Amino acid sequence: ILATMVRSEARQFRQFADEVRQGLTEVPKKLDPKYLYDSLGSALFDAICCLPWYRIARAENQLLSRKASELADKIGAPVRIIELGCGSGEKMVTLLRACQTFRKKTSVHLVDVSSTALAWSEQRLREFEKTLVVTHQLDYEEGLQMASAHRRPEETLLVMFLGSNLGNRDTLSSIELLQRIRNKLEVGDALLLGIDLVKPEEELLKAYDDPLGVTAAFNKNLLLRINTELGGNFNLDHFKHRIIWNHAAARIEMHLVSTKNQAVLIPLADCKASFTIGESIWTESSYKFEIQTIVDLVEKANFCSCEQWVDQEARFALTLF
Repeated sequence: ILATMVRSEARQFRQFADEVRQGLTEVPKKLDPKYLYDSLGSALFDAICCLPWYRIARAENQLLSRKASELADKIGAPVRIIELGCGSGEKMVTLLRACQTFRKKTSVHLVDVSSTALAWSEQRLREFEKTLVVTHQLDYEEGLQMASAHRRPEETLLVMFLGSNLGNRDTLSSIELLQRIRNKLEVGDALLLGIDLVKPEEELLKAYDDPLGVTAAFNKNLLLRINTELGGNFNLDHFKHRIIWNHAAARIEMHLVSTKNQAVLIPLADCKASFTIGESIWTESSYKFEIQTIVDLVEKANFCSCEQWVDQEARFALTLF
């Protein structure tokens, strides 16, 4: 087991180094948003979810709390729940309490790239002593493969993909991931998808560039992670957090903008990156949807929509496929 863990960590390190080198030599420069979530990044994102300007987590939790019993009643038993991007585990707790009410035998597989998020979730789920909890520190695709393996014939699968995490991908990448999920499911299985909706630009900008600067710290922490893990020499004071609402693409874009002409060395990634003043690293996209476009997108992956619950004030939707 220890040897397997060491090999996995070495592989993740090489992947991080390779993707940083590739991303910082592209035009425009880009980094995968999954790398925002190291231990500090996970803690900062948890703080973001508490901010009054970022309503996604609260709206989703409230919807799930109101509809958990209805959802638990719809899914078969025994059920294996796979959560892609488990975060702190709060939403899983809500659903498991509802499953207990219906006395459904349940097992849980948590998938996240953050070891911190997995540890938090495991801690929260300890109240469910009779529920098997398995963690997978992997990205969505690899985690889904592991979490769905060795399925028993009598099990129903429920995949939870919440927090509007699908919105970090463009349309083609989203459909490809949804098709991978669909390929692991059988008739009677389900996908529960949480997606943020289009809302006024001012509200969106403040949600991703909050007055306290927590989201800016979350974004800049990616540079700190590169310095710490890959030996980089980014000066965080020479980059600023910038948010753009791309109306045509219906997405928030998160950038780190160079405030001067500079060169950065990242020895363990075998990378030297040059920046001109005003040049940015594109660190995250967050696509926003209309209600019908959610259904249209997921049905392209051969799902059928079953139920949809919408918080009209916060503009957030939970959809069961």
